[in-house]
Order: sequence, then structure tokens, then C-alpha cells
Amino acid sequence: MGKKEENNCVHCGADCGSNPVVWNELNFCCTGCKTVYQLLNENKLYNYYKLEETPGIKVETITEFGNKYAFLDNDEVKEKLISFSEGSISKVKFYVPVIHCASCIWLLEHLHKLHKGIRHSFVNFTRKEVDITFDEKEISLRQVVELLASIHYIPDLSQSLSDKKDDKSYKKLLYKIGVAGFVFINVMTYSLPAYFNGEPLSDKLQSLFSILSYILVIPVAFYSGSDYYISAIKNLIKKNISIDLPIALGIIVLFLVTSYEVIFTGGPGYSDSLSGLIFFLLVGKWYQSKTYEALSFDRNYKSYFPIAVTKINKQIEESILIEKIEVDDELIIRNKELVPADAELVDGEGRIDYSFVTGESTPIVKKPGDFIYAGGRQMGGIIRIKVKKEVNQSHLTKLWNQDKSYEKPSDSLKTLSDRISQYFTLIVIAIAIFGFTFWALRGEYHTAIFVFTAVLIVACPCALALSIPFTFGNTMRIFGKRGLYIKNTDVIEKLSHINSIVFDKTGTLTQPNQNKVVYSGTELSASEKEAVFSLTRQSTHPLSTALSQSFNGSAYHNPEHFVEVAGRGIFGKVNDLNLRIGSEEYVTNTPTTTKKKTSVVYVAIEDELKGHFTISNHYRSGFKNVLSSLKQGFNLFLISGDNNAEAENLSSFFDREHMLFNQKPGDKAAFIKSQQDKGNTVLMTGDGLNDAGALMQSDVALTIADKVYHFSPASDAVLEAEQFNQLANFIRFTKTSLKIVKLSFIISFCYNIVGIAFALSGNLSPVVAAILMPISSVSVVAFATFATRLAGRIKLRKILA
Repeated sequence: MGKKEENNCVHCGADCGSNPVVWNELNFCCTGCKTVYQLLNENKLYNYYKLEETPGIKVETITEFGNKYAFLDNDEVKEKLISFSEGSISKVKFYVPVIHCASCIWLLEHLHKLHKGIRHSFVNFTRKEVDITFDEKEISLRQVVELLASIHYIPDLSQSLSDKKDDKSYKKLLYKIGVAGFVFINVMTYSLPAYFNGEPLSDKLQSLFSILSYILVIPVAFYSGSDYYISAIKNLIKKNISIDLPIALGIIVLFLVTSYEVIFTGGPGYSDSLSGLIFFLLVGKWYQSKTYEALSFDRNYKSYFPIAVTKINKQIEESILIEKIEVDDELIIRNKELVPADAELVDGEGRIDYSFVTGESTPIVKKPGDFIYAGGRQMGGIIRIKVKKEVNQSHLTKLWNQDKSYEKPSDSLKTLSDRISQYFTLIVIAIAIFGFTFWALRGEYHTAIFVFTAVLIVACPCALALSIPFTFGNTMRIFGKRGLYIKNTDVIEKLSHINSIVFDKTGTLTQPNQNKVVYSGTELSASEKEAVFSLTRQSTHPLSTALSQSFNGSAYHNPEHFVEVAGRGIFGKVNDLNLRIGSEEYVTNTPTTTKKKTSVVYVAIEDELKGHFTISNHYRSGFKNVLSSLKQGFNLFLISGDNNAEAENLSSFFDREHMLFNQKPGDKAAFIKSQQDKGNTVLMTGDGLNDAGALMQSDVALTIADKVYHFSPASDAVLEAEQFNQLANFIRFTKTSLKIVKLSFIISFCYNIVGIAFALSGNLSPVVAAILMPISSVSVVAFATFATRLAGRIKLRKILA
């Protein structure tokens, strides 16, 4: 371990200042560096210092941005920007004004490929925002911003901090449009004699106009068109080919040829075409942003999602919608229920699962007085919380939309779109080079240059890439208004391919809260009834809910402990009584011996079987019509953890071999896997809580919910119970949406083929190409949007009736 420069820290290389920390005649900048050095020295890990000159060097001293973003290391600034931080996982939202096309969305949603510290990212296109979840052990907030800046997506931190978005986001773009427009008008004025075949100008006057036009076009090329160059270069450095690359190439070629002609040959060059090209490109960019904003589906439409919670009002529990929640309200959160607002834990032990927020499923233990973020899910007994911040419902629904912890494989259409977009730019550049070569070999250099530039400008994959989000996005919006809430656009296509539907029975086909409960067995004492009531009240399973409601009025006692075993039952301790409640096999540790005609829940107290509760089934309104409709075109299956008492009643809707009873959660998932192995695309419907394994295994997971706050992150969609009778209509409408997307693809392909063909023929100027490019994207998006809305009015009008 040799010495470094005399006053530099041996460990990190920083300047030790006037008062270095000294150990063994070696200088250190701080006690931390000294301690690390001592540990390495004591353990003979000398090779550590051979890895590089100053292996302990701080990351911020070696970034390309210097100390520009050093203020982001300040805790106060970080607190304002970071919306969630638990352990090493943090979430942040940035306002990025330069987001303008599908290429931007693709790149920003693949940041994890650029740095492993980024867990996932999500773009709100219309609001120009990007939500990023990152691991602070691997990348700091400052480094996240530097990563964005390195690919030319520099966040507007002042807007992000204030959370106020206004028209200032367009200010720079409007300045650039103004400069380009001013130059374009003047250059065109100088070129009018040539355009209208007037009297030829004298050579000196023509040279003067050419030089003036060239001087004017320089700021247009270097200022107004700068975003295209910077974006293209920075993406190439990151080994990404962006849609801005061909545009940048076209502008550069026109400018270089113009420079050569004006400076060396005294010719007019292409100043008029260049200024017009950039002006119309920028106007198109502005027009696209405004039009997409007007046409786009409302990304926050799920704010109408009727999430409800249990509020304590003067010691009385009442169920209210979350928009009614106010600061300082006290709420009850049961096992697997969602925390709807930032809150403080008042009573009980919190075991908070933040997978909904971060993708990390390990529960975090919280004690009274601890802070809990909205979106956490309680994974234990009842807790009481006190609301500390106003509820942001769109935040909760957006978390569900962004949830990655149960992400299914990418769908075929989106994969196809990404693949086409990825190679599109390279193919367009190749075609442009071919066109240039063809015309240049014929000696028509003027046409060759125009062909090269026009091909690069007119071809655009944006219309192709945006067909899917706008068509499926509007389908999501239409469904949301009618009671079906879809997690994201991927689910729409998957639904359109469904050929098999698997139903759970309890809580899905049956109607919770309308059950008749009868007890048989040894009579329970008052304290035992209170214990059963207190334990079942912790669970949100339909049978537990039915039991707790049958004991309504009994005194409640906090369980000393509580555990729920999915699909089998619950156990815990209340008032020094150990209870086990659930299926016969679970409670008695013996196989089911007798056939039951209804749902039966057994109770054992202190390992002594006390008896069982018989719970009658009430089927949902309209379920017969739903099953009859779905039987035409779909394979229907029933899979239940309950007994086969209802097999006879359901045999007219399900084939005998398609009904499975007494199934454990693992059995349900295995059955769905067996259907998928046969080539079937499976929709699983469950209660969202006890069927998580089966829901995750299915191609599309649908929760039918009476209390919508019970929805699970494993669900791809949530259907309001009142809309259950419209399930078949919803599924069939997704096929209509898929046809609209394919038609949009055809229109986009035809436009690009025709546009490129005209450009190659030499009959399309770069200026006209610049006008057509945004119009093509907007027209395809408008078609997708309005066609979906029209189809929704026609095909789903029965739902509105």
C-alpha cells in the first residue's frame, strides 16, 4: 500500500485540506476513509488498491456534468423530488419537455437497459412526465438525472419541484419556430424571381441574395434544428438509433451542399428548402404534441375507479369512497387491503408489502407511530391508520397501471411494432442512400440531394408505433366508463386472443354478503364467539366476511397473532384462545370424508373441533345469461376450493370434466398451466385475493369485485360486480379494437410506401415531406381514436342502457 500525493487521501484521492486525518503516517480526508483503509490493511486486501489509482473515489467527481447536479445530493432537495422511499428503493417523477414522439417513449421506458440501478420507468406522453423507480444502492438521484441528461432528455427540475405545468414548456420550441419562420419568409422573398420565372437578376444581385439567404439560414440550421442533432448523437453514443437520426442527416446534407455551392461555386444552394424544411418540421412537432394531447385518452380516467375504505366515525365503522377521506381520518385496513393515503400507523403491527409500488414483495414491519406510504398492502391482522396527506386517487390507480411485479410476457403486436420501429430508421437510411446513388449516377445531382433528404424526412414510424396505444388506450377509457378497469394496453390484445375462460366459484360466480349462515356442533360460549368474530374479521375472503357478519354485534378483540393460509383457512390467537378456521382438511388434518351440498367452514378451538358453519350460495344476478353467452365461442371451466355440492346446478353451463372442486391454490395454477400447454389462451376470473397464483399463471387475470379496494396487483383487470352480465360484450369488443389497430397499421404502411415512392421518383421536395410527416401521424392517430369511439358507441350501447 504505497503513498499517494502528499496531501491527497490515500483511499479516495481527495484533497485532505489543512487538517488531514493521519494514521500510520498516511493522510486521509476523513475518518471513514481511514477506517476502510485500516480494515483492508488488517485483512491483507492489498490488491484493492491495484484496481485503479484511487479506488475509493466518489462517483460525482468523474461524471461528464461535473458539479452541475450536485445540489441533488442535498437531502432537502431529494425529499421534495422523491415521492416514495423505503429501504433502498425510491420513486421519482420528472417533467421532461422534449418528449415528442413514440421513439422518446420507447427509449425512456427502457432506461433499465442503460443502467441496472433503474428498476422500471413509465412515460405519461401527454403530460411529458416520466416516473422512475430506482435502487439507491446502485444509482443515486443525481446519477438518474445525469443519465437522462446524457441521452438529451434533460428534466425540467424547476417544474418537477413545483409540480406546475404550463405553456412555458413550449417556450423554447416556439422561439425556434419563430427564428425558422422569420428566415423562411425572408429567404423565400429572395427566391421569388426564380420561382415565378421573372426577369433574371444580375449576377451580382443574385450572388448577394444567395449570400444573404445563406447567412440567414445558419442560425436556423444550428439553433432551430439543434435538438435533432443532439438527440441523434447522444442516442448513437448510447448505441440507440432514434427517429431523429434520419432527420438530422437530411438537414446536415442540405446545409453542407448549400455551403459548398454558395462559398465555392457562387450558386444559390438550397437555403429556401433548408429553412422551409426545419420550419415545417418544428411546426409539425408542435402540432403533433397539441393534437395528441387533444385526441389522447385520459391517462387518469381510472381516477373514477370506485375504491372504498372502512372509516371509523365516532367508534362506528362505515364504508366510504376514498375521495371522501380527509386528513386526520382514522381508517381500518384488513389483511391484504390497500393503504389508500400516506398515513401514520396508530394501532396494530403493520406488515406492509410495497410490491404494488416498487416490485419488491418482502413485507416491511411497521410499528405505531411509523409512516406508511399510499399503495402499501397490509399482510397481517387489522391495523388502524391516521391519514396524514390528502388522497390522490389517480396515484393509486396509476400504481396499479405501472405495476411490474406480475408482468406477463410482451404481446405480439407491441413486439412487432417495437421490432419494426427499431429497424425502420436503418432501412429508411439505406433507401435514401440508394435513391441518392441512383440519381447521382444519372448526373442529376440536384434531384439526388432532394431525393435523399425527402426520403429521410417523409418516412416516419410514429404513426405505426402510436396506433396501438391510442386504439387500445381509448378502449381502456371506454371500458373504464362502463365498469371494467384494465391495467394497461397490453391486456386489451391478450383479451382479444382468449379462447378459454376459467371461473372460480366462491366470491366470483356467487354473491358475497348475501349468504345464510347456520352453525352445527358444540355450542360456542360468548368469549368463543367473540374470538371467532375477531379472527374472521381480519380476513377479506368471502367466507370469512360472511362469518364475521353473522357475528355482527359481538365484542371485538385484537388478535395476538393472525395468519391466513390462501385457499385453506386462518389461524390465530384471541383472548388466549388458539383458533383454526377453514376447510375440513385444514382444521381436522384429515381428508374430506363426506359430500356437502353447501359451503362448509370448520372451527377448532385449542385443537378441539367445535363444529362447522354451513354457508348457502347466492349466485350473481345474470350469471346464467353470462355463461350461456360465453359458451358460444369459449371453452368454459369451473375450478373451486369448495366442495362439489353445486355441481348439479352448474352442469348445464360446464361440462362435467370441466368442473374441478376441492382445489388448493397450487392446483388451480397447475390446471391453468395444463390448459396453456394444450395451446389455449386462458382468462382466469377470481376474487383477487386467494387466487393470486392462478391469476399470475393465466394469460389475463380478471377480478370481479364487489368492494373494489380488494383488487390484487396480480389482476390485469377489475370488473365491477354490477357489470358482470356484460363480460361477454367486453371480451368481444377487444377483437374489434384489434381489427382497428391492424387497419391503422395498413394505413401507416401504405402512407410510408407511397411517400417513399414519390420521394424516390424525385417528385417530392423536402419541404412538402416535412409537412406530410406530422400530418400522416396525426391522421392515423385520429383514425384509430375516432374509429374506436364510434365502435364503442355502436357495439357497447347495450351496456349504457
